[in-house]
Parts: sequence; structure tokens; C-alpha cells
Amino acid sequence: MITDTLEGLLSALEGLIANKMRAGLTMLGVVIGVAAVIALLSIGQGVQESITGSITGAGSNLLFVAPGSFQMGGVESPGGSAATLTYADALAIADPRNVPDAALVAPEFGMNTQVIFGSANINTQVTGITPTYQPAFGLEVARGRFISESDINSRSAVAVLGSQAARDLFGGFDPLGQKIKVAIPGAGGGRIALTVVGVLAPKEGSRSADPDNAILAPITTAQTKIFEGRNALGEPIVIKVNVEAISEERVDAVSNQITALLLRRHGFGPDEKGDFSVTTQADLLATVQQVTNILVVFLGSIAAISLLVGGIGIMNIMLVSVTERTREIGLRKAVGARKSDILVQFLLEAIVLSVIGGAIGIAVGVGIAKLVDASGVTQAVVSSQSILLAVSFSVAVGLFFGIYPANRAAGLHPIEALRYE
Repeated sequence: MITDTLEGLLSALEGLIANKMRAGLTMLGVVIGVAAVIALLSIGQGVQESITGSITGAGSNLLFVAPGSFQMGGVESPGGSAATLTYADALAIADPRNVPDAALVAPEFGMNTQVIFGSANINTQVTGITPTYQPAFGLEVARGRFISESDINSRSAVAVLGSQAARDLFGGFDPLGQKIKVAIPGAGGGRIALTVVGVLAPKEGSRSADPDNAILAPITTAQTKIFEGRNALGEPIVIKVNVEAISEERVDAVSNQITALLLRRHGFGPDEKGDFSVTTQADLLATVQQVTNILVVFLGSIAAISLLVGGIGIMNIMLVSVTERTREIGLRKAVGARKSDILVQFLLEAIVLSVIGGAIGIAVGVGIAKLVDASGVTQAVVSSQSILLAVSFSVAVGLFFGIYPANRAAGLHPIEALRYE
């Protein structure tokens, strides 16, 4: 059996070498398919690791409290659509008598708006925060100072810029002491001037949304001077309260303490849903992983289609080869070749095409992934699983799409094959 297989393999190689151009064009479909599988799966896995790494890199003891959905007149509003979370709620959460397992509480309020300095003009998030925002998100001040408690109490018109925001607005100039103009949304419009008192150090992989592009102001300034930060009762509101538990083990306890506190403050029963949501890092990570897993499967499916097209190309060329070599098949059968010999030869030709094409595709796919990773556009992680999947799929493609042509060749009657013109 081994001897027959080796002979069949040699015959397959001779047949491919005799038609180099046709074999090369046939392999090209497999090369593209395998390269696409590896490159896209690597990019998808890289994006997944980048996102999850940014969440887990800063620890897993952070919770987020946000306005949630609530019932009004039989209609449920979407989460975050109502001003149901107040600054007073944040202060209550910060009280150790209410939430004893909370280490830091950092409320925030803000939205996107236009920021101008001279001829520079950017649209970015302007966020009102408190001094606890800095330790909660591990931010470092490269120059100047951070927002202070006195800024909060006096509603000071000051701002701290992220490193990229400072470059976008000031280029190579020192922003400290300069005044930026922030557009005030709404019908009245207008602008407010904020004095830059600090610039943050670059921060990658932070738990905050985008610290390098951030423009931070005192939360009281954001609520009263920049945006309309009050509810219908005139109470200052927040869009989120960031809470850091004293340890990872106490995250669930903090979540339960906050939930019980806000249900009581907002007039809900202990078994009711409430008009807020409490999300932990674990919840966020699970959601992100679910979404990125779908992304990876989607990218892999797209790449698999191209590999399927390559397999159809193999079958097409092999059928042409059977037609061209009909007399050869008849001659071989006439001198004693068995049906299994013909079947093995043509099947091995198809497999050799897919294996060689798969090997080249692996090199191309890994090269593309490395180039994407080196470019800095996004992270790309080449895993052994993606290579194994691509190789297995390419061999399976050769085997599957080679069976019909090989079986057709093996089934030819020797007399009819010898008469074929």
C-alpha cells in the first residue's frame, strides 16, 4: 500500500510539473484562501485581545453606575435616555456608611462639543469630573496640575487636556495658562473660555474612554456653565458614576450595596428593576468577548468562502485534466493499472495542489498579519489554531473537490478511453 501510494504521489507530481502554469493558477485560489483565513483570523483575534486587554489591564474592581431604562405610562425608555442619576446620588454612593466597600467614587458629566484655540478646531468629549477621577483611572499629570476640590466648589473655568488633545490644539506650544474656547450646545449657543491648568501624560489601555483625547473640567462647571446638567427638578445630574471596589473579591458586594442604596433613594422596592444600571468589569468583558467572538467568526467565514472558491478551481482543473489524459488513463488500465491506482493518482494530485498552495498561503497570511501589526493600524495575533485550521481546511478542500474528478477518471473503461480522440 505504501509503495502504491508513493508511486501515485510521484505520478501526481510528474503530472503537475508537466503543466506548471495550470498547476500554479490552480494553486493561486488556495493560496489566496488560506492567506485570507490566517490574516483575517489574526486581525480578528488581535482586535479581540486589544479590546479585552484594555479592559482587564487596569484591573477588574471597577463598576459603572449609569441611568437605566424605566417605565413611564406603560412605555419603557432606552437606557441612559433619562436624567435619573443625580450628583447627590454620587455623593451618597461615596458615603462609606452607605457603600462601605467602595474605595473611590468618581462621577462624571459631559458630552461632545467643539473646542477651539486660534485656528485649531476639534470636536471632542468635554467631561466634567472630580479629583477622584485621577486615581480611579490611573491618570498622570505630565505638566501643571489636576482638577482640585476648590475648582469644584468655585465652579472654576479651568481644564486639563489629554496629551493628544494638547497636540491637536497647541501643536508644539506650551498650553499651560492658555485659554481654550468651548462651544456651549443648545439654542442659546455661545462659547466659554477655559484656562488650561494641566496636561495628562499619554495613557494607553486605560479604563477611561479615551484619556489622550480628553478635555477634563470641574464637574460643577460642566453642569452649570458648559452644558445643561440639571433635571426637571433643578438637581445636578451625572451621566455615569465610576466606583472602584476595595478589592476584586468585593465587587459583587459593592454592586449589591449600590443597587440597594439607589433603589431606596429613587423610591423603588427591593424587587423592582429601578431606573439605573450597575455594570461591573466582568459584565463589560463578557459583552465585549461575545461581540468580538462574532467578529472573529464573521471574518473567518468570509475567508472560508475564498478558500471554497479555490477548491472549486481545483475540481475544475482536475476535470479538464481527466479529459486531456483520457488516452493515458486507458493505456495505464490496459497494461494492468487498477481502478484504485487511477483514483489514488488523481486524488493525490488534487491534495498536492491544495497542500502546496496551503503552505504558500500560510507564509503569505502570516506576512500580511505581521505587516498589519507593524503598521500600528490594529493589532494582529497569529495563533497556531488559525494556522492549523487553514491547513486542515485546505487539505479537506483538496480531498473533497478532488474525489469527483478522481472517481470519474478511475471509472473510465479502458477500451473507450483508448478510442478517445
